[in-house]
Amino acid sequence: MAVQRRSCGMAVHLRAAVVAVLVMATGLRAQLQVGFYDNSCPAAEIIVQQEVSKAVTANPGLAAGLLRLHFHDCFVRGCDGSVLIDSTTGNTAEKDAQPNKSLRGFEVIDRIKARVEQACFGVVSCADILAFAARDSVALAGGNAYQVPAGRRDGAVSRASDTNGNLPPPTGNVPQLTQIFASKGLNQKDMVILSGAHTIGSSHCSSFSSRLSSASTTAGGGQDPTMDPAYVAQLARQCPQGGDPLVAMDAVSPNAFDEGFYKGVMANRGLLASDQALLSDKNTAVQVVTYATDPATFQSDFAAAMVKMGSVGVLTGSKGKIRANCRVA
Repeated sequence: MAVQRRSCGMAVHLRAAVVAVLVMATGLRAQLQVGFYDNSCPAAEIIVQQEVSKAVTANPGLAAGLLRLHFHDCFVRGCDGSVLIDSTTGNTAEKDAQPNKSLRGFEVIDRIKARVEQACFGVVSCADILAFAARDSVALAGGNAYQVPAGRRDGAVSRASDTNGNLPPPTGNVPQLTQIFASKGLNQKDMVILSGAHTIGSSHCSSFSSRLSSASTTAGGGQDPTMDPAYVAQLARQCPQGGDPLVAMDAVSPNAFDEGFYKGVMANRGLLASDQALLSDKNTAVQVVTYATDPATFQSDFAAAMVKMGSVGVLTGSKGKIRANCRVA
């Protein structure tokens, strides 16, 4: 199944948004190009699309997994594919850091890389494959199929310790989240729109269970007062003591890339504390309401923010390398 593209008019607008982002960028960011592999490996994006489509058709939850892989890659050492590198005897890699232990989709990237290497040996980076796979995952879940500027090269360093302080925690408040995003060259608006990725996928109970019955949430103990009591009761049933199952981030449409995340936050049904925190700040709350009530703006802003995030800390030109095996530095 191929990813369905939007109308020509939408494609023009999306390309214009991409160009605008690139024009404003400087240094390494400006070296990324839409259609980077058109001559050197024209089958690259087609192969990615085919493999992501097969994977997501078999397991819809992988759309969120592949999107999250790209996000976690870019926030640690930049978008250099380092999250894919396996640990060795002498080094614990990023993927084995506590915040990354729930990442999934690595095997999909392996299949893509194997096919791409057969088609064009030593040409397409693992970092670009991650960016393409994230875009195709969004499209398959119902989001905009935006254009991805490419030309990233792969890093050769992956350390679990580098995740410290670089990945937004599920307990983060607006100032903390804003600061982490700012350290990546992303503003508060980018933070709110990229949080919308939580409209698909799921989270382990351990990431939010403290909100259900924690003495630290209120002076008298008990549940988080910012959470809908009925939602607390529902989650309590889904999270039995001693277990850590997965719970949908958006209980209404967990596999559809839509504005449901923001509607949930407005209804005090943000699963993570960091999600619900978006309603506590007047500036971020305005964005939440906008995206909850204007699906088209959510889709277009998310596409633009993904392009911007995908240029964080990239290696281009003679920097970095093209790893033949995404798991090996």
